[in-house]
This record gives sequence, C-alpha cells and structure tokens, in this order.
Amino acid sequence: MSVDDTARGHSADLAPNVARLAATVTRLRGEVDHAHAVADGRALIELAKGVLMERLRCGPGDAARQLAALAERAGMTRLEFAADIVGEAAKDRLSEVAAEFLARADDHEDEGSVAVRLRTAESGALATGDTQRVAEAILEHALHPLGATAVAVWLAGPDGSLTLAGSAGFSAEEAARWCYVPPGVPTPAHSALVERDLVWLPALRDSGLPSIGQHTMADGGRATIPTGTGGRIVGVVEICWPDKPALESDRLRRQLEALAELCAHTLDNSTESAVSSPVRSAPQLLGELVDLVDRLPDPALLLCPCVDEADRLDDFRIHHVNSRFADPAGRPGSRIVGSRLLEVYPLTAEENGLLDTIHRVYATGEPFQDRNMMLTTSVDQVPLPVLADVTINRIADTVLVGLRLQDDAAKLTMLLQHAQRLGRIGGFEENVVSGAVLWNSELFSLYGLPPTAAPLPLARLADYAHPDDSHSIGRFLRTLLHHRRSASTAFRLQRSDGVSRYIRVVAEPVVDSRNELITIRGAYQDVSAQHWAEVALAATHDRLAETEQQAIEHNRLTLQLQHAIMPPARAPLDVPGLRAAVRYRPAEKENLVGGDWYDAVTLPSGEVLLCVGDIAGHGIEAATGMVNLRNALRGLAATGAGPAQLLTWLNVVAYNLTNQVTATAIAALYHPSSRTLRWARAGHLPPILRQQGHTTTLPLIQGTLLGALPDATYDEERLQLDDGDVLLLYTDGLIERRDRPVQDSISHLVELVDTHSGNLEQQLDALLTFSTADTDDDTCVVAIEVVSVP
Repeated sequence: MSVDDTARGHSADLAPNVARLAATVTRLRGEVDHAHAVADGRALIELAKGVLMERLRCGPGDAARQLAALAERAGMTRLEFAADIVGEAAKDRLSEVAAEFLARADDHEDEGSVAVRLRTAESGALATGDTQRVAEAILEHALHPLGATAVAVWLAGPDGSLTLAGSAGFSAEEAARWCYVPPGVPTPAHSALVERDLVWLPALRDSGLPSIGQHTMADGGRATIPTGTGGRIVGVVEICWPDKPALESDRLRRQLEALAELCAHTLDNSTESAVSSPVRSAPQLLGELVDLVDRLPDPALLLCPCVDEADRLDDFRIHHVNSRFADPAGRPGSRIVGSRLLEVYPLTAEENGLLDTIHRVYATGEPFQDRNMMLTTSVDQVPLPVLADVTINRIADTVLVGLRLQDDAAKLTMLLQHAQRLGRIGGFEENVVSGAVLWNSELFSLYGLPPTAAPLPLARLADYAHPDDSHSIGRFLRTLLHHRRSASTAFRLQRSDGVSRYIRVVAEPVVDSRNELITIRGAYQDVSAQHWAEVALAATHDRLAETEQQAIEHNRLTLQLQHAIMPPARAPLDVPGLRAAVRYRPAEKENLVGGDWYDAVTLPSGEVLLCVGDIAGHGIEAATGMVNLRNALRGLAATGAGPAQLLTWLNVVAYNLTNQVTATAIAALYHPSSRTLRWARAGHLPPILRQQGHTTTLPLIQGTLLGALPDATYDEERLQLDDGDVLLLYTDGLIERRDRPVQDSISHLVELVDTHSGNLEQQLDALLTFSTADTDDDTCVVAIEVVSVP
C-alpha cells in the first residue's frame, strides 16, 4: 500500500468525526444563544414584575400571577406583555422611537415581536457588562429591520484613542485587526468623536477614511454616533449598510441616537473597570485633584460639569483655582470660585472659543494645547482680546484648565490695548507697494465695522467723511503721500450705521534708503467728546459774555436811575430851628444795587416830611419800585394827612398799583412851630433819639410792611422835641451783619450815636465810617437836630 493510499484511508476515517464535531459545536452554540435569549427574556419579565409590584403594592408572587393573567387576557405571550409594560412605564427615548421601528419593520414581523426585541436588547444591555453581547443584540433586534448589516461599538480613551469594545456583522479577523485605533487617526468614528454629533457617510470609499470592514463594505453607507451621558462621550457606535441607506432626516437620526444610548451603560462600566486603582468617592477624588492643582507650577483652574434636568451638559462650575492663577479681567481668584464659567467669562461662548474647546475635551477626553490662544475677556463691559498659553485635560469627571497669560512683552501689549481702548485710539499700517492694510481691533470699532470686514485704505478716507471735510483730507493726503511729511487732520466720520463721530487722524511716512515711500503708519482717535465739550464751552462762553454785558448795562441803568432820583449828597433843609443832614451810600457791589430811599422835604403846610424806606430785592425792579413809592408818598403828603394815614394809603399803592412790591418804611411829620414830631412805622427798624444826653431807640409801634396785605392799618406816635435833641432815621445797610442778630447791631449803633459828638454832618460821617455792617447793601441815613431860633 502506498503512502497516498494510507493518507486517504486516514482522511476517510476522520471525516465523519469532523462532521460530528462541527455539529456538536453548532448545537452548543445554539444552546448558548438560546440561554442568552432566555436570560434576556427573563430579565425583561423581572422588570415587568417590578413595575407591577410598585403599582399594585403586591409581592413578587402576586405580580407574577397578575402578569400571566393579564397576558392571557390580552392574547399575548408573557414576554410580549412584559415588553409593553416596561415601555409604558419607562416613557423613555426607546419608547418614543419604538413606533417608528414598528413602522419600518418588515410586513411579516408582528408588532409584539418587534417591541419584545427592542426591550430585550435594552434589558440585555442593562443586565450585562459585555459590550459584545450588546452589539449583537442591537444588530439582531433593532438594526436588521432598518436594513443595517453590521455594527461596531468603540470605547473612547482619555487620549482620543478608540478601542473596539464590541462588534457584530464583521468577521473575527476584521475585528481583531481593528481592535485599537491610536489617537488622531482619521476614521469615521474619530470624526463623530471630534464633531460630537452624528456623521453620515453615504459611501465609505468616497470619504477616503479607513475603518473596520473597509474592504468588504467599501460601497456601503455608514453612520457614526457618539454616545455618553452628561455631555461626556464614552464611545462611538458605527453602523453599516450594504448600500447607500435611504436617509429620512430627523426620524432615522432619533432612532440611531436612541440605540447608541443603549451602549453608553456598558461602555461606562468598561471605563470604570479599566481603572486599576481602588475605587474612591467623588469628594475624595475632588480633594486629591485640588491638591494636584495647588502643586502645579503653572496657573490652573479646576472645572466641574453642570448638567440640566435632561442630563445635558449646560455649563461648567469653577471648583478651584490655584494661587498662581491670574484672572484676565483682574479679579481675585476667590471671587470667581463657585461661579459658572459663562457667568464669569460670558465671552467664552463665542463660536470656536474657549467654552467650545472645553466641551470638546470633556466630551472626547482628547487633550488640547495652544500656546498662543486668543481669548476674549470683558473689562468695563468692553471686549478685550488677551493672548494666553492654554492647556485643557479631562481628569475623571472634571476638566483641568491651565491658563497662563503671555510674558511681560505680551502684558505690555495688553496694557497698550487698554490705553488704546480708553483713549479710543485705533492704529493702522498701509503698505503702499502691495496695498495691504492692517488695522487693530479698536479701529474697526471706531468705524463701526465688524472685525471680519476689509480694512479701508487712506485713499478711501473721503468716502466715509463729511463732504465739507474733503479739502482738509486732500491737504492731509498730499502732505503725507507727495511731500512725504508727517501730517494730521480732523474730519467728521459718517459711519454706515448712521452714527457721526469727530475723528483726528495722525500719520507718518516710512521711506527706504532711496527715499522711496514704502509704508504709512498712523492712528485714528475719536475726539467726539472733546469736540462737543469745546463746542459747549464756546457756546457757554458766548452766553456768559452776553449775560455779563447785559448785567453791566442793567446795573449801569439802575445806578443812573438811582442817582438821578437820589443824588449821594443834597443841600440841607432851610427850616428855622431845625438842622437836617442826609447820607446815601450805594452798594459796593453793582449786583446789590437795591431800592433804599430817603426824603426830607418841606410841605406846603410848613411841616417837614421825613422818611426812609427799603424795597425788598435788588436791581432795576427794586429801583423802579422805590421811585414809585417815594413819589407816591410825596404826593400823598401834600394832602395834609398824618403819618399813619400816609402809610395806609402807601400800602394800597404797593399792593395794587405796583408789580408786587414789598417794602419797609418810616414816615414822620415835624411841626417847626410846636416842635412836635408825629411818626408811623411799616415794619422798619426803630428810629434812634438822643435827648438830654441819653440815647435810645423809639418803641416799636404796630405796623406791617407795605404791600404784604391788601388792608393794613398803622399806629401813630407823637414826640415832643427840645433844643439839642437829635433824631436818626436809617436803613438796614448801616447796621446789618451776617454773624450778629439785628438787635445787637441796633445796640451797637446806639453806642456810636451816644459817643460821637460834633455837628450833625460830622456825626453822620462818623456813623458811616465806624459802621460794622458787612452785607455791602445800600445805606440811607436822615438826621435832624432841634436848635434855638436866633
């Protein structure tokens, strides 16, 4: 027998054994699958029994009997009825998409079977930590009705790597080849991880991205969906179709996202089991992270996620900052700890800004570093760009952010930006050779343009200026471009938003070694506030000059009127047995020119009228009021009436026939033959009498001031005078002081009258000289002295 014949004999003997072995493996695999299905079904039934126990307040036995009775009454199996109970109780995302799965299922699939499959897949996912079984359950129970043929579940690593945690529909060799994808390798799953959203690929071949099953399913469509909770992505589910799937926008998206959520539980358990260190509580871990942050040599802050009621990531809370952390807005670190990131730095929410980057790192776990990241902070509600070295890492369920502002040169740049912002100065540089124009951010703000707008060259300066300023702008450009000398000008900027600003532009030319103009550097400054202040100041100066001139004319007219009626000096009365003297001292300040008056005149009856008065107020109104009352009293005195009657009539004049004039006055009539003095008072200071070497004031008789009441009566007193008696009438300008009561001033005047001697003229001069009044008001004094007739 040959060797070949011997081999053929052995093969014939082995063939039946191999067949029996393969049949045994197939049988055992079926039994295992059946056991898994029974276990999944049993888990679903146990969930339904738990729901009935909670709602019926019964024990496990009663719940089992109720489940069997209700299922029989409904004409359903216990598993089908259990799926309905769980779906009704959960009201979760899987319940929402269940009806859509039913609508897409094949006609031969009954509704109960599909519902059982969905809930069975869910119960299996929750009951086991085996992601491989979850992938198989999802493909069998949910994805086949959608036309999908394969699914891969990727576990995302903290460094952005991807590990194949489970797959179905792919060969074992293909799964082994794609067990691990290093960080940064562009794959469909990595795209979903970076985008943090569902990614559609109509055909894998057209995308140019490698992935699991790329050789056998290159023409098929794919969908990659990130999965996780609370904004933290723990993995990616990749679903494959044999050809381009019929995408139905949001409907299919919701179905796939709901299925991806089934994988989040086991993936999260896989992540936790991969940690070899002992389990620590959240407060303990946070305490260790705080210690770590404090020991870091660089400025850093620790963020904790904030999720809303729907378990969606809403914001981050600043849990801790170390002592080296420098807030870009200048606030102490203790002031921002405990606050939400968007509350402290609202401008980080700008598109592709710091907040988006933190969200991406927290979701994917992929670290981030940028040594020249432009951040935007807010100072006095004004956006301010800041250059910083930023590193972001996810540690457990927190985010560690390193934030170092640039060195001293960058700080000086920031200080310059502050100065430009406060001074509203915008810098520019224009290359006259290439035409390139460079503006800083403040200049865009001055022109009311967005930062993305194209900077304007100097040649178009007149297009944005008021037409009346075109000549000054032309001279500015000629001096700068043709004469190549530094120049400046001011113009009215008319912005596109309708705002007009006054701008001053200063520029200088930059020439090369051949004296050829190559660059123009300069700055714009908003001088609107200064311009309007100068305009307002000029207008105020003009108004003040006009008002001052009017006041000068007003006072000059008042003085002329006052002096025309009452000259400062008058000739004494020529009355036998009586000496009279008068003094008038005008106010030292022109704005205090008032309505004080005096009069001493002989009446047709032979009596002498003596009076002084003081109009309330100053200026030409007071002077004209004084004229009215003085002339009225002279006319009334010619009737022969007594002093009390004269003041009664004068009150009627002041109340009815003048422009609301009020005044005080004393009116007296002296009869030379009988040496009798009758007098009446209208709110005025009392006269002073020196008689027989004793000086005193006359009593304050009844009498209200003139013009205060429509009907007023006045008392009258009679006084008998003898040789040598002196009577003094005066206004308050002689005695009034700001720091002394009026009564004390009157007492001081009585002392002056009592201590000074000489003739009547000398005595009045002494009173004016030694008067302590400090109000600079008008002063009128009338004095008479009774003498013997020769």
